[in-house]
Amino acid sequence: MPERLRVEIAFRGGQTLGVSLTPEVLDELDRALLKGEPDALSFETDDGRYTVVVKMIAFVKRQGRESRVGFGAGG
Repeated sequence: MPERLRVEIAFRGGQTLGVSLTPEVLDELDRALLKGEPDALSFETDDGRYTVVVKMIAFVKRQGRESRVGFGAGG
């Protein structure tokens, strides 16, 4: 099974979508957000196929690959 990264896609209006995407799909989503095209993007997740309107996305948050416990080093 290909590696998947957990992301949260937040839309204008407040709705959010939590999904696991392959790095390739996530890169495609990043490119679409930067260019503002295509108008819509479709991708497969573990629980089905989604199509999102790119210009309606407010932000995409990538979950960290590892859990961190404790405090970071101060500088």
